[in-house]
Amino acid sequence: MKLVAAQIASMAGDIDQNMVKHVQLVERAADHGANGIYFPELSLTGYEPGLAEMLAMLPSDPRLDEFQRLSDRLGMLIAVGAPMRGNDGIEIGMIAFQPGVARRVYAKQLLHADELPFFIPGARQQIFSCGDQLLAPAICYESLQPNHAQQAADAGAHIYFASVAKSARGVAAAYAHYPAIARQHAMTVCMANCVGPADNFVGAGQSGIWNTAGELVISAEATGEALLIYNFITGSGELVAL
Repeated sequence: MKLVAAQIASMAGDIDQNMVKHVQLVERAADHGANGIYFPELSLTGYEPGLAEMLAMLPSDPRLDEFQRLSDRLGMLIAVGAPMRGNDGIEIGMIAFQPGVARRVYAKQLLHADELPFFIPGARQQIFSCGDQLLAPAICYESLQPNHAQQAADAGAHIYFASVAKSARGVAAAYAHYPAIARQHAMTVCMANCVGPADNFVGAGQSGIWNTAGELVISAEATGEALLIYNFITGSGELVAL
């Protein structure tokens, strides 16, 4: 089983152009034999909280149908990020597409204080399956909170996949925290970060994958787009620069 973490730069507010890039990278991941691919936090819009109200989507948005078609055709799990319009407000969403299955949305449960003026928290953890692995999503800030990782482990997750938009400071915190939770819970931890301008900071890349022993298997540079491919059979990683 191969899972791909996509390190990309999103164009602020340009959903159509960002979708074109996502589709291209899903196809490229499939060429490398991927069973699943996921993208950074709010990847379809860029991490732009101030634009979330204007850009928020419904899970049924027909623009997302292309990802379902890709998932069905390629047999892949595809998880993308976007602000989602919930019943009570805007959520930081991860929309997951799987072959022959209705799309599902995971909403970030633990928000950073800076996000509270723009978003409401999600209500529950989601677990996805890919091959013979169970995957628990985590979105940026909450992936640094021990109780969130514990929740994922208690749900039986083998893989903790963090979709983030982190500055250099946030990346440093992740590189200190993720090895510890990988070892503690015997979960593989995968981080997909953005690069380039985002809100009031610059995405610092350095996406990485840690095995269940807490060892960093593969990482990307601080700048530049890339696909990080992790093979769960061999325990090896491959970095594909874009």
